[in-house]
Amino acid sequence: MTTETAVRPDAAESEVPPERPRGTGLPALGFLAPFLLLYLAFIVGPALYGLVMSFFDTSLVKPGLSGFAGFGNYAEALQSSDFWSSLWHTVWFTILTTPPLIVLAFAFALLADRARTGRWFFRLAFFAPYILPSAVVALIWIFIYTPGLGLIETALGKIGVTSPNWLGDPNWAMPSLAMTTIWWTLGFNFVLYLAGMQEIPRDLYEASSMDGASPWQQIRKITIPMLGRTTTLVAVLQVIASLKVFDQMYIMTSGGPNFATRSILEYVYDEGFTNFRVGYAAAVSMLFFLVVLGVSAVWFALVRRQEKEV
Repeated sequence: MTTETAVRPDAAESEVPPERPRGTGLPALGFLAPFLLLYLAFIVGPALYGLVMSFFDTSLVKPGLSGFAGFGNYAEALQSSDFWSSLWHTVWFTILTTPPLIVLAFAFALLADRARTGRWFFRLAFFAPYILPSAVVALIWIFIYTPGLGLIETALGKIGVTSPNWLGDPNWAMPSLAMTTIWWTLGFNFVLYLAGMQEIPRDLYEASSMDGASPWQQIRKITIPMLGRTTTLVAVLQVIASLKVFDQMYIMTSGGPNFATRSILEYVYDEGFTNFRVGYAAAVSMLFFLVVLGVSAVWFALVRRQEKEV
């Protein structure tokens, strides 16, 4: 016994995807062409050339790539105490800055999202420092940290607290740079969290309040779980940004005191443009690229796991 299924003609036609007009991809390629050319010329090209240089004893005082070094530059970097110390300084800076920049950004975004009056003021106050150039930020905080004249030392002196040499003491230089970075870059994470909070349906909060949920319970049961992907994105972007620290360290301390704040990128700069060892600096850059690539791979794994759980 056979059974025939009747299908409406309009339903069958609706399931067939419309044909894509021919030649629609050409205008898109035309719009993308300038960006692709610039991307290849200034990103991909120099990166590939840097990879090639890492296998040669390239120097700024000699023309061409110079002699072939093979993996000699990589072996020297992995055996160098300066490389590992600068890498540790970068990791330590990342540890000091990432948790506060996540927690404070979430707290301030929650404050700006739930404030009934003055929302524009909170958004402006928390985001405004992020638009300042690194040189301006460095000059502001150098003045704040200046011994004998700085604002922090003056404020602490009024309550009888002796201020340390913020940028001159190896034990305080890195935390001081971390404090500067937190004040400066907090606005970016703040905007991401604020955008995520505004996407949460307000019906969830209204229903929970009718069920007797307190504001803290709403934050713990609704806001934090709904911002899981945003938190993952903020954490990974912040880790990568902290790993690439250079500007404020170079301007405020130049890697001092006693190389206590020299990051891996400043080590690359010193070897390439001070010691003129461009090939060795390129090898160090490639090793650091592998570290950043590993962090990005962890992020992709976390995102895929979150997508499967949804």
